[in-house]
Amino acid sequence: MQQLLNAWTGLDLRRQIIVVLATVAMFFGVLAMSRMASAPSMTLLYAGLENGAAGEVVRALEQRGAAFEVRGGSIFVAASDRDQLRMTLASEGLPANSTRGYELLDSLSGFGTTSQMFDAAYWRAKEGELARTIVSSPHIAMARVHIASTGSNPFQRGVTPKASVAVTPTGGPITAQQAKAIRFLVSSAVAGLASEDVAIIDANGALVGATDEVAPAGADDKAQVLRDRVQRLLEARVGFGNAVVEVSVDTVTESEAIRERIFDPQGRVAVSTDTEERNNSSTEAGGGNVTIASNLPDEEGGEGENSSSQNSESRERVNYEVSETEREIVRVPGAIKRLTVAVLVNEAAIPGENGTQEFAPREEAELDALRDLVASAVGFDETRGDIITIKSMALQSVAPQGTAAGNSMMDLLDIDIMSAIQMAVLALVTLILGLFVVRPLLSKQPIAIEEEEIPALPAADSASSDGGMLPEETDADDFGLPDLPMISGFGGGEPGELPDLQMAGGMSDDPVDRLRNLIGERQDETVEILRSWLEDKEENV
Repeated sequence: MQQLLNAWTGLDLRRQIIVVLATVAMFFGVLAMSRMASAPSMTLLYAGLENGAAGEVVRALEQRGAAFEVRGGSIFVAASDRDQLRMTLASEGLPANSTRGYELLDSLSGFGTTSQMFDAAYWRAKEGELARTIVSSPHIAMARVHIASTGSNPFQRGVTPKASVAVTPTGGPITAQQAKAIRFLVSSAVAGLASEDVAIIDANGALVGATDEVAPAGADDKAQVLRDRVQRLLEARVGFGNAVVEVSVDTVTESEAIRERIFDPQGRVAVSTDTEERNNSSTEAGGGNVTIASNLPDEEGGEGENSSSQNSESRERVNYEVSETEREIVRVPGAIKRLTVAVLVNEAAIPGENGTQEFAPREEAELDALRDLVASAVGFDETRGDIITIKSMALQSVAPQGTAAGNSMMDLLDIDIMSAIQMAVLALVTLILGLFVVRPLLSKQPIAIEEEEIPALPAADSASSDGGMLPEETDADDFGLPDLPMISGFGGGEPGELPDLQMAGGMSDDPVDRLRNLIGERQDETVEILRSWLEDKEENV
């Protein structure tokens, strides 16, 4: 403790401020690292919820005491508790859809509720129930239903209800089949609503599955179906990736309507027969003179000449219907006019003599059998001009693209990469502050030696030319110093004799230069010797 106080008092004000700031920075760095190490890794629980549903989820998390964070419109929880919280909240119906259904009608009472208010609440409940049903699908994240009802006015005629549905998918876009199902669901739930009067709008504002869309099967679609059919058939024999199939379909692009009516004069049928028979008979008396006797009865009058006639007539009418054939032929676009199939089959693998595999073209009998299978699969018609070509050739092997998926070591350890990087950066900053700021300031300072306390050494030119010994006239009293004691470690020679020093190459052998170099190398020992000389001089005085 005393050493710390001495080191602190030996620093100037600027260094003390630097030490305080560095210590505070290190403290907060270690604190941040400890919090990051102890804090749980947060992951997304729910996002994109409405305010009411998000508030219910937050309230449920607070009641359970679960750690969570709210970042904008997203709720984050600990990664280890995410799946458990989702299942627990789902069992309680959370997050609940904000749309309300028939429970709206429960709040209505008979007092103060008009028929218009009841109708409005009823249609709101209907829309909410339909939205709930649509959202129950795993492909739909959010749905809003709007129904334009005709109301309960009995005097309105010719007004049909209509509806629109806005949906937000969870993953991919809404398909035409899904839109058709939603359309029939809404139309079946509303009386008098036709499926054609329901509009489906996706999250991008586009109309999905419009009823006026005509999507006839084109040549490409038919070619794709036939290609997949032939591909599956060939791969079952030659193996996966050993067959390449291309199908070209030439279809009819114009529509045609033909009406035909044919009469067959040889084929007739009696439809009705009308037979009529007529018999007529008449009798006429003979003429004479007009007398009184002619006016008397027959037995009394005279006899005259009589005439009679009979007529018989027979008529038959037969109605025949001539055989008639009437046909109407309508040809729509898309009919196949010509079909061309090209199949490339890889060569067969044959084991070689050295155990290696060799490839050879397939036999003609096998190719003929494959051709018959392909012809049956595509509906081959020779009169139509269809062509099927099958060749056996070597296919070039292509290396698979990408890398194989696998679990890395980081996945097995379950370490958050970002948290580890942050901790490493904070640890590096703390280490730099400790090594390069605090440690140099707290280290022991070297002792400063003033130049005036060290006596001047004789110049190099005063040395004798023979070297190795001081001049005879030179004495310690000339410098005002006591006799030089023996310096330990300088060799075992006589006093006053300098040892032989190994100097760097290219330097002079002058003893004064060697003495200066020795003093520079052993500063601590030189200072101690000079200090002892000064103390001895003061005692002698």
